[in-house]
Amino acid sequence: MTRAMEHWLRVPHTAFCPGCGHGILMGALVRACDELALDRRQLLFVSGIGCAAWIPSPNIRADTLHTLHGRAVAYATGAKLANPKLTVIVVSGDGDLASIGGNHLIHAARRDVPLTVVCANNEIYGMTGGQTAPTTPLGALSATDPLGNRYRPFDLIALVKGAGARYAARWPVTQPRPLTDALKRAITTPGFAFVEAISPCPTQFGRRNRVDDVTKLYDQMAGTCVTREAARALSPAERARCLVIGEFIDE
Repeated sequence: MTRAMEHWLRVPHTAFCPGCGHGILMGALVRACDELALDRRQLLFVSGIGCAAWIPSPNIRADTLHTLHGRAVAYATGAKLANPKLTVIVVSGDGDLASIGGNHLIHAARRDVPLTVVCANNEIYGMTGGQTAPTTPLGALSATDPLGNRYRPFDLIALVKGAGARYAARWPVTQPRPLTDALKRAITTPGFAFVEAISPCPTQFGRRNRVDDVTKLYDQMAGTCVTREAARALSPAERARCLVIGEFIDE
């Protein structure tokens, strides 16, 4: 992160593992807040449990609410209802938001609660031991599926759009400018907005899947990302192996 964003940080370092994409996401998030000139006195970050939950707390210099596992969206809903003037941003992981917290996620989208939910998707439970997560790809290795995941993963964009989200976007952390712009658009959306940030996890996903080189892991992730336009030319089987990236506001 450039020094221009240091005024958004409480500490000069983070607790993320080497190569973790969450630091890039944190940089995009604070840049989005900075470019929107958000009033920190009316800004609240809410997170659950997991690696991604440490993005706002203790790093970002704003009010933060670090909640129970899977309950970030529920706490954020309560805060927004209690003080509608707040800009409330939820930042958590795919396991926290889509597994134990999946019920809160879909109903917040259904109710059009004016929140911005940012999912740092590293396709595995990173902090709690490397278990299969709701977004773990088919065949990927994990602590609970040492022979490979047998179940198809959630498409989180399709999930929240089907539940009624007004705005949804997916970008990898390797494209920080589109990711930052998506975060800005989500924050300014007058209703429920969702941004999925694909963020590689070298420590759990990479090592367990025999990709020990961080550069190769990032290249592998980037190779699975295709734009919506390019995805239209793929067969259903080919598209199922890809991560379709972009904004999903017209589907």
